[in-house]
Amino acid sequence: MARSQARERIGGQVAAMAFPPGEWELLTHLPARVIVAATSAEPDGPRRTVAEGLAGLDAIAAGRAFDSDLVRAVVSAIYAEADDDRPAAEEFTDRAAGLAEVLEACQRATGVLAARADPADSAAYRQWVQSVAARVCGAARSGGVLGLGGEQVSAAERRFLDDLAVALALA
Repeated sequence: MARSQARERIGGQVAAMAFPPGEWELLTHLPARVIVAATSAEPDGPRRTVAEGLAGLDAIAAGRAFDSDLVRAVVSAIYAEADDDRPAAEEFTDRAAGLAEVLEACQRATGVLAARADPADSAAYRQWVQSVAARVCGAARSGGVLGLGGEQVSAAERRFLDDLAVALALA
């Protein structure tokens, strides 16, 4: 194992040990839940939803390059438990309830981070989760016809991103 991989593994284990299992699960599952919320913010066709879901997965993977042991540890944990049978994209059946539940989970995560994480790691995690949502919301135009026109980020998606920023204490 290369020295940098060993340091990342040790940093990830230390980051995970700072949180009780339920809190760690909240932090590691939240990015995927945010992807589903972001794809659900605006009703889209299946093609757009899949494009948004894939953009979200790319945004999660981008966390590997963050200068935060916590974010890198969360990404490692996500990939360690990755289930290849999960769909690349999904939406809530009850949009309003699903969005509200994810925003509430973000508020809980913000509280957990404030209580247990280094302030720099807390800020990095919250910004990373926001960047995942922003990437999803900007992945496919909404409201166009045959791929023409429409908005890159719809009003409903902007509203979700604003609500998410408040839930993550970024606004």
